[in-house]
Amino acid sequence: MNDTPEKDVLPSNLLAKDKRYCWHPMTQHKTEPDPPVIVRAVGASLYDENGNEILDMISSWWTCVHGHSNPQLNQALIDQAQNLEHVMFAGFTHPPAIKLAEKLAQALPGDLNRVFYSDNGSTANEIALKIAYQYWINQGQHQRTKFLAFEKAYHGETVGAMSVGKGCGFFDDFEDLMFEVDKVPYPYTWNDDKNIEEKERTALEHIEKTMKQHGNEIAALIVEPLMQGAGGLRFSRPEFMHAVTKMAHDYNLLVIYDEVAVGFGRTGRLFACEKIGITPDLICLSKGLTSGYLPMSVTVATDDVYDVFLNDDPDRAFLHSHSFTANPLACTVALKSLEMFEEHKILDKIAYIESCHQDFLSTLQTQFQIFMPRVMGSIMAFNIADEEGAYKNENGECLREYFFQNGLNIRPIGNAVYLMPPFCITKDQLDRAYQGIIDGLSLIHQAKQAA
Repeated sequence: MNDTPEKDVLPSNLLAKDKRYCWHPMTQHKTEPDPPVIVRAVGASLYDENGNEILDMISSWWTCVHGHSNPQLNQALIDQAQNLEHVMFAGFTHPPAIKLAEKLAQALPGDLNRVFYSDNGSTANEIALKIAYQYWINQGQHQRTKFLAFEKAYHGETVGAMSVGKGCGFFDDFEDLMFEVDKVPYPYTWNDDKNIEEKERTALEHIEKTMKQHGNEIAALIVEPLMQGAGGLRFSRPEFMHAVTKMAHDYNLLVIYDEVAVGFGRTGRLFACEKIGITPDLICLSKGLTSGYLPMSVTVATDDVYDVFLNDDPDRAFLHSHSFTANPLACTVALKSLEMFEEHKILDKIAYIESCHQDFLSTLQTQFQIFMPRVMGSIMAFNIADEEGAYKNENGECLREYFFQNGLNIRPIGNAVYLMPPFCITKDQLDRAYQGIIDGLSLIHQAKQAA
């Protein structure tokens, strides 16, 4: 395979052109180091313009569940591109969208059967919020204008998603744009957490009090089931999520599960709601949906929610659209990805990754003082300090740069160091990442002793 770039974009000036024209996400361009220029990828490995390998231990922001450049996904994409690359989804339909919707409905629990396509996780959540809001309007309950969300929640970057994520630390400059949201405590937990039952009991009491006082004003509760991602990889127990979901239903609230981060195997089950053992009214999926190949998301509603929008009045329909809704290429790749979960027994691979993570954390605790060690499915995390810290802080950024320099894409969030590798990861590659973490923590420890 020839990896030599074309003459007009030589390695020597690719980065210069990036710096001149590109505006990267989550980046302070005045202070951050130059990014590596990635020219190809395969499996769990990224390769830069100089041929250096970087292990992608966070699946490129949690998307590439089957790894990079998977032959089966590549072929599915090629075959579909030769037949139909795109058609508007308003007034038309096509086989990939129909087959994927059927496959998702069969895989999801309960009567989550109505699939609304869009293009990213923020938008999937925005759509869920709009559906929940209009659901009550269509039934004449115009007073239900509030939403209930957890402290430190993150649901995306659009205005509605920012509103229910208010308090996560990213959106302070935009508060005047946001609508009203009631925030409730999130009892996060870790291995050998002795106080979790008390924390959960206190949180449930607070949540029930809020529902009693404002239940008839609330359209929906939105949650990140089992893990708050950008909030610091904070885990919750299935028992708690089951209790809070049931409570919301008892108080006649809709429940939205934002499974953008945890869907498609991350928790050890295909969907987190399976592990919790309860069905939400709406579920939002993206990231791993197309295994990172193409931007796509879905908001899936129960039949009961969908039926409220059936009316002779066109204005009672859900009048929301996107140009690339149900793009056939994305649908085809997503369908093949779902089939691969069954074909390759991916959940068994995730169970193996989980056991490796647990063994590593046990070893790590004998060498360093770490805080809140936790593992769930393919996700492993621990904190290097007993406070959470800002999204980017000195220790976390120091570790991130060290990992990059040593061929690892590991990107701490605040004081939380985590791995979320693609499911094709090998034991040797995991061991490389584990050793890199040990070496990075040793560097931090030595720096503290020298200070």
